[in-house]
Amino acid sequence: MRRLPTFPVVLAGVAAFLDLYSTQPLLPLLRDTFGASTFEAGLTITAPTIGVAIFAPFIGRLADRLGLRRTIVVSAWTLTVATALAGTSRTLEQLIFWRFVQGVATPGIFASTVAYIHEVWPPTHAGRATAAYMTGTIIGGFTGRAVSGLMAADATWQMAFVALAVLTGAVAMALTMWLPGERNTRLLVHGSSRVFSASEGGQPRAAHTGDIGHLFRNSRLLATCGVGFSVLFTQVAMFTYVTFHLAAPPYSLSTMALGWLFAVYLVGAIVTPFAGHWIDMYGHRTGIGSAMAIGGAGALLTLVPWLPAIVAGLALCATGVFTAQATTSSYIGAVTPSDRALAVGMYSTFYYAGGSAGGALPSMFWRAGGWTACVLLVVAVQLVGAAIAFTQWSPAATSPADASLVVGD
Repeated sequence: MRRLPTFPVVLAGVAAFLDLYSTQPLLPLLRDTFGASTFEAGLTITAPTIGVAIFAPFIGRLADRLGLRRTIVVSAWTLTVATALAGTSRTLEQLIFWRFVQGVATPGIFASTVAYIHEVWPPTHAGRATAAYMTGTIIGGFTGRAVSGLMAADATWQMAFVALAVLTGAVAMALTMWLPGERNTRLLVHGSSRVFSASEGGQPRAAHTGDIGHLFRNSRLLATCGVGFSVLFTQVAMFTYVTFHLAAPPYSLSTMALGWLFAVYLVGAIVTPFAGHWIDMYGHRTGIGSAMAIGGAGALLTLVPWLPAIVAGLALCATGVFTAQATTSSYIGAVTPSDRALAVGMYSTFYYAGGSAGGALPSMFWRAGGWTACVLLVVAVQLVGAAIAFTQWSPAATSPADASLVVGD
C-alpha cells in the first residue's frame, strides 16, 4: 500500500517552472549584450510561453492516450536536452529558438501533472494536492531565476543554461525513479477509513472520449481558461518589466541582485499549501477572490518609489498569482469529469497565451508611461479575470462525476 505520491508531484512542479522564466533576471544583460530593444530581449520570455500555448492541447491529448506518468517523464528529459542546447546559443535569435523548444517540452509536465492529481487523489484532497504541485512550481521558478542570475554574474549567461540543464536532468531522474504510474497507485488518505485504488475500482479513472468538442461546450471550463489568461499575464508582466524598472536609476540593481529579487517567490511557497486547504474548505470563488485582491494590492504597492516597498509588493503579487493558479487548476478537475489532461492542455493554451501577452503587450505601455503604465495594465487585467470567475463559476464546484468520489471518514 502506497501513500499519496506528494513529493514526486512537487518535483514535477519544480521541473515545469525551473527553466520557463529563467531569463527574467538576465533581460537587461541580454539587451545590452546583443544591442537589442526591450521588446526583443523580452522575446526570450515570450517564445517559450508561445510554445506552450500552441502545443499544450496536442500534448494533453497525447497524454490521455499514452499515459500521464510516461508523458511527464519523457517531457522532463526532453526539457533537459533543450535547456542544454540553449546554452550553445551564440546569437539572440538562436537563444529565442531554443527557448521556444523549451516551451514545447513544458506542457507535457504541466498538463499531465494536474491531470495526474485528479486521477490519483480523491476530490476532497485535490485542492491541497494541487497546492503541493504549485509549491513545486514556486520553488522551481525561484531556483531557475536565482541560478541564472548568479551564474550570469559569476560566469556567462550561457553557463546559466548549463547549470539549469544539470538541475533539470537531476529532477528528471528523480521523476523516473519515484513517480508511480497512475493506473497502479494505491492511495492511503490520512484520517480516512477508506483506501482508494485506481487499479482496483476504489476511485474510478476519468473517462477519455478523445473528443475536444465537449470541452468547448463546457462554459465553466472556458471561463476558467479566461481566468488563467489573466493569472499568467499578471505574473509575466510584473516580473519581466520590473527587472527593467529596477535595473535603471535610481535603483540600478545588478544582474545578481535581480536574480535574488525572485526570493519573494518563497513567500508564495509558504502560503500556497494553506491556500489549498482554504480552497477545499471555502470553495473556488472565495479562493480566486482572495488571490486577485492580494495580487492587485501587491501590484499597486510597487508604485511606491522605495525598494523595500517594491519588494513587498512583488511578494504579495506572487502570492496572489500562485493562489489563483492553485484555484484554477483545482477547479478544472472539479468541472471536467473526462479527458482531464486534454482539458488542462486546452487551459494551458489560454494560460500561456496570457503569459505571451504579458511578455509583449506591456512593452507598449512601458514606452508610453513606464512602470506605472505597466502596473495599471496588470490591475485592469486582474479585474477582468476576477469578474469572469465571479460571474461564470458556480458556487458549488463539485461536478456530478466527482460527487461519487468524496472520501468519508
